[in-house]
Amino acid sequence: MITSGNHIFRRDDALELLAESDRVLRPENLGAPGVPGTGTVVAEAENGIRVGVINLQGMLFMTTPTSPFLIVEALVARVRAQTPVVVVDFHAEATSEKIALARLLDGQVTAVIGTHTHVQTNDARVLPGGTAALTDAGMTGPHDSVIGVEASLAITRMQRGLPVRFHPAEGDVRIEGALVECDADGRAHRCEALRVPVP
Repeated sequence: MITSGNHIFRRDDALELLAESDRVLRPENLGAPGVPGTGTVVAEAENGIRVGVINLQGMLFMTTPTSPFLIVEALVARVRAQTPVVVVDFHAEATSEKIALARLLDGQVTAVIGTHTHVQTNDARVLPGGTAALTDAGMTGPHDSVIGVEASLAITRMQRGLPVRFHPAEGDVRIEGALVECDADGRAHRCEALRVPVP
C-alpha cells in the first residue's frame, strides 16, 4: 500500500488515481464526503497474512477538517474486524501529536508510524501494550538537501520570503522507514528505524 498526506490533492490526476486504486490511500480525515479515495485498506501479504493500514493526518500546524482523535478508534475497530495486524500511518507535523496518538492506540494496533517531517527520529520503540511506535519514519530521497529540495533554493526562499520554485536535490540518496516485527495476533515485539544508502 502507498499512504499519503497533506499534498495528495496538489495534482489534479490524484483524484483519478484515488478513485481507481485500492492500494493508494489518502488520509481518512482529509477531504469532504464524496471525495475519491479512502484512508483504510486491508490487503493480503505474500505470506497470506492480512494487514490493515490506516492513513490519518494530524491537526497541529496543519489544515485538517476532522480531528484524527475523534475517528481513529472506530476506524481501528472496523479494520480489526478483518485482521489483528493494523498499521497506522500518522502524517503529522507535531511530535507531541504523534506520540499522543500512539499512546491512545497502544494495545489496539500493531504500529503507529509517523510521517511528514522528512527527518527520521531516534525513538523507535514498542509501547507497554504491544504497539510499535516511531515519531517519524524519515525520508526516502536525497539527504544532501533541505528535506529533499536543493539547499540553495530553500535558503533563498527563507532569506527573501518570496516564492521560489523548488527542485529535488541530488546526492546521498537514502531509503528510510521502519521495520516492525509482530506476532500473528498483531502484537509488536520489535521496532527499529531503517536507513539504507542507495549507491
